[in-house]
Amino acid sequence: MSMATRTDTQSPALHAADSHDLIRVHGARENNLKDVSIEIPKRRLTVFTGVSGSGKSSLVFDTIAAESQRMINETYSAFVQGFMPTQARPEVDVLDGLTTAIIVDQQRMGADPRSTVGTATDANAMLRILFSRLGTPHIGPPSAYAFNVPSVRASGAITVERGAKKAVKATFNRTGGMCTRCEGRGTVSDIDLTQLYDDSKSLAEGAFTIPGWKSDSFWTVRVYAESGLLDPDKPIRKFTEKEMQDFLYREPTKVKVEGVNLTYEGLIPKIQKSFLSKDKEAMQPHIRAFVERAVTFTTCPECEGTRLSEGARSSKIKRISIADACAMQISDLAEWVRGLKEPSVAPLLAALQHTLDSFVEIGLGYLSLERPAGTLSGGEAQRVKMIRHLGSSLTDVTYVFDEPTIGLHPHDIQRMNNLLLRLRDKGNTVLVVEHKPEAIAIADHVVDLGPGAGTGGGAVCFEGTLEGLRASGTVTGRHLDDRATVKETVRKPTGTLEIRGATANNLQNVDVDIPLGALVVVTGVAGSGKSSLVHGSLPRQMGAEGVVSIDQGAIRGSRRSNPATYTGLLDPIRKAFAKANGVKPALFSANSEGACPTCNGVGVIFTDLAMMAGVSSPCEECEGKRFQASVLEYHLAGRDISEVLAMSVTEAEEFFAADEAHTPAAHKILERLADVGLGYLTLGQPLTTLSGGERQRLKLATHMAEKGGVYVLDEPTTGLHLADVEHLLGLLDRLVDSGKSVIVIEHHQAVMAHADWIVDLGPGAGHDGGRIVFEGTPADLVAARSTLTGEHLAAYVGS
Repeated sequence: MSMATRTDTQSPALHAADSHDLIRVHGARENNLKDVSIEIPKRRLTVFTGVSGSGKSSLVFDTIAAESQRMINETYSAFVQGFMPTQARPEVDVLDGLTTAIIVDQQRMGADPRSTVGTATDANAMLRILFSRLGTPHIGPPSAYAFNVPSVRASGAITVERGAKKAVKATFNRTGGMCTRCEGRGTVSDIDLTQLYDDSKSLAEGAFTIPGWKSDSFWTVRVYAESGLLDPDKPIRKFTEKEMQDFLYREPTKVKVEGVNLTYEGLIPKIQKSFLSKDKEAMQPHIRAFVERAVTFTTCPECEGTRLSEGARSSKIKRISIADACAMQISDLAEWVRGLKEPSVAPLLAALQHTLDSFVEIGLGYLSLERPAGTLSGGEAQRVKMIRHLGSSLTDVTYVFDEPTIGLHPHDIQRMNNLLLRLRDKGNTVLVVEHKPEAIAIADHVVDLGPGAGTGGGAVCFEGTLEGLRASGTVTGRHLDDRATVKETVRKPTGTLEIRGATANNLQNVDVDIPLGALVVVTGVAGSGKSSLVHGSLPRQMGAEGVVSIDQGAIRGSRRSNPATYTGLLDPIRKAFAKANGVKPALFSANSEGACPTCNGVGVIFTDLAMMAGVSSPCEECEGKRFQASVLEYHLAGRDISEVLAMSVTEAEEFFAADEAHTPAAHKILERLADVGLGYLTLGQPLTTLSGGERQRLKLATHMAEKGGVYVLDEPTTGLHLADVEHLLGLLDRLVDSGKSVIVIEHHQAVMAHADWIVDLGPGAGHDGGRIVFEGTPADLVAARSTLTGEHLAAYVGS
């Protein structure tokens, strides 16, 4: 029977379903967007550019992707929605033509010590099933190989309520793979008691050396001294065994101190609750220093850091245990799995093989599955999230990426570009927020936001082709072809920092001399050992006091946190207001005594509507100003505290330099914020609304206040526009010219070209890296072209 053939020669009229080939956004006002209207082509790769803080993320993530996810969530029943995060509809008039959005952002993965690369990508789950089927000796189901599952044994009587009730004896066993000593963490912590107290003194003599524990403190020191359980006049070293047990480990006990009922608790659990359970990044510097001194982390002696029980480590496939497999470099593990030929688990091996090959394809073959997820950089975390989408059969979805080239060497950017194009060619819409010219170059459609940042941005300056952007005259168009030149003369070092025999992670016994008093750039492909060399060796060589390290760690903060609180700027401002008005500084904090009692200093009233999106409305009592009306009657140079917090950094810098409001401490912090290009930020803007580039620079401004001879910056160009990179180079020059040594881990060719000295690691990643392949001036690197970095830098500067 022959197949039916078409007889009509005219092309049919366009089907109504084929007319929806645009995502239409009209009247977007999220964050700083100024009534933006735009049409984005579907099944194309669209790149969004613009200076840091211009509104790119507000448009792509907070408007388009957020509304797509919200509408998908609404397709579930109210019962299911009750268990899902609720999202409010973005501030936009019309959003039309949306498809399912898959967001691949830079959010760091959870810092839980039990979260690893393997658990985050399901590779561990597949390995556990593999070992439970093929491992010898056989020790149990997949849970027996899981370091997150403890072994459980129980026995006793249970009552079965079926017909006549009767008690039945039952036993229950579950074999888990968790190491009992470290509880699946791989490390054990120990508290150094010498950092908590001076045992030659008595409690009455002030034995405690814990920050904030003053001898007259009712809740801390006096509860120990006057509990009746200890002798306050006896030196701690002379305590009996029972007194020492009560002092360090006693369970919470009610005691009376001066007629007041208080809870007495052993020192160790009290310290663990009050200090160790808190986020170290959020602590004040002196508290953080105390915690780092008092707590030591060592590899678990029982499982040797593998997190697994002895039984899980004893079961092997071809002489390899699951602990060995997780410790392998993923590229090597992929080869090992490829060599397993077992028809009974063929589908499992194929799925595991695909996942591991995706790691290698995306440039993460140098990782191991046991690597803690919290230690991945923003770029690595984003690429790990991409893995589950590679090879996906889904089409006609919208993939949303936030700077996918972060943390990538120029050599690796081409590989990332190919992956983005592959996703597009399968019929997907790909939206990319990006700054790198190499990534902008592959766009089918470019949207440039600006013209400035913050309140100076939020408008579409250009949309069209790459060639059109070049000719457009926008900030991005003007800087797109910028090329930094290699310096003709470089600074002479004032000394050298010798690193000898560095072996951290993949470093292969590295010896290197790092010049001091110069701008040094450490570069190399992702995974070549840059961070291991700099972060692992410098503090030990210099003593941690001499090094100011600014890493890529995320700034944590709620909507109550803002640039003024994060940088410490609010303290001198509060004191200045208090001094001018003769009142307490606490009145001028929205988190303390001055807070509006109706909204508790938040400025909005939030109404929870269960599975519906919650509603937040400005507080009617304080009109969103966050302070009590009585506090706003106090002025400094004619401005109240809410007006000061509404100022931009540039305005505030002028305000606190003037005679009437002259506050040197505040002015110094504001100068640093302006130095890093954040002059447009308002002092009271919630940290949750800042972009990635803005947070990075806020962190830099804060750390510039620390006293140190050596500054270590980890990829400071992250999230920065080409125009902002120029500003950053000027800042690095000013730091070096003021007598500091600056060491930068960086992939951006403009920073490499601007360096006085380059240390290039490689030649590859993981065990193929960890060696110095070049050290010298940028000019020598360009002339030699002996490394991958040299070739790309030579092409960049046009040599």
